Amino acid sequence: MADHKNTLLLVIFCIFSSTAVVQLFYYLFFYLSVYLKRLPETKRTREPVSIIICARNEAENLWNFLPTVLEQDYPDYEVIVVNDCSEDNSYEILGKYLTQYPHLRISTVNKDPKFTHNKKFAQFIGIKAAKNEILLFTDADCQPESDKWLEGMTSHFDEKINFVLGYGGYLRENGLLNKYIRYDSMTIAMQYLGMAILGLPYMGVGRNLAYKRSVFFMNKGFGSHNHVISGDDDLLVNTIATGKNTSVEFRMGTHTRSIPCSDINEWINQKKRHLTTAPYYKFRDKFLLIAEPLTRMLFYTSFIALLSFIFLWPWVLAVFGLRLITQIIVFTLVQKKLNEPGLLAYLLFFDIFSPVINSVIFLSNIRSISGKNKWK
Repeated sequence: MADHKNTLLLVIFCIFSSTAVVQLFYYLFFYLSVYLKRLPETKRTREPVSIIICARNEAENLWNFLPTVLEQDYPDYEVIVVNDCSEDNSYEILGKYLTQYPHLRISTVNKDPKFTHNKKFAQFIGIKAAKNEILLFTDADCQPESDKWLEGMTSHFDEKINFVLGYGGYLRENGLLNKYIRYDSMTIAMQYLGMAILGLPYMGVGRNLAYKRSVFFMNKGFGSHNHVISGDDDLLVNTIATGKNTSVEFRMGTHTRSIPCSDINEWINQKKRHLTTAPYYKFRDKFLLIAEPLTRMLFYTSFIALLSFIFLWPWVLAVFGLRLITQIIVFTLVQKKLNEPGLLAYLLFFDIFSPVINSVIFLSNIRSISGKNKWK
């Protein structure tokens, strides 16, 4: 009986060690690359740009944040706001800004009870209205961190680069939910930016994303994933972007900050919409995205099991410590680069529970098809 127990514990130790190796691979290969990446100086040649913002009932956010987009330090750009079936006073606010900013343009989609649509339709209207080749996207509840945002995000484009992936974080507020939302967005960025740097782009965020208009139409726009409620950003990148035609931009002044959810149910619904896109990713990307949280859960589970039986405990603690120290160092370095202070103290707690949270939300998504035509 003792031999069977020792054999089982040895198998668990092998699982523990192998998952630790996988975890170290992600941190030292993908995540650390975000810190090590040195971005080139911005180009002096500035191509004309179209910034596209889709807004539905975003009057207050347009009033507060639209000027930060309209007052970028850039010589030639237009801002297209797609006012999509808004029932608040968005039109009046946009009318006021039209008199102040000649480079602001408005596209209005009127409500039609016979026709329901998601955000992709509004996005398409904005892209059709754009007069420039380079398109830069953000949301109505976002603000750039500086007036150099536009310059930084569009300076990478040349004859080869079709996509530029930026960092879109959330405003810092009090409370555990805010810290988790910021942690979640930062760790997702560590993954998609790191993979893009190493030639494996798989997604971008619509809060801060740029690409060429001609590439959008050449590849039939949202095409095969037009029916998916989300994915105007990540699925487009996943379908078209490659290691050769994609660049990243995350200098401090080129981040955007969005208003975070203040209610946990609101955040869960938002997360559900985002997770609807995961099944449509390429197999390679799905494998890499599943491997990290799966090995993380196995790592913590096997660690607890081995300590419970005090099996090879010096080695177990050494492996756990190596992974933890690596994690803290890499997280701290990237946290500074992405300007996300105040998260390190919560790292271990969030690291343990985030795969569980995401798994529960994803499984609940599979069981429910509600929200089919929700816009955002």
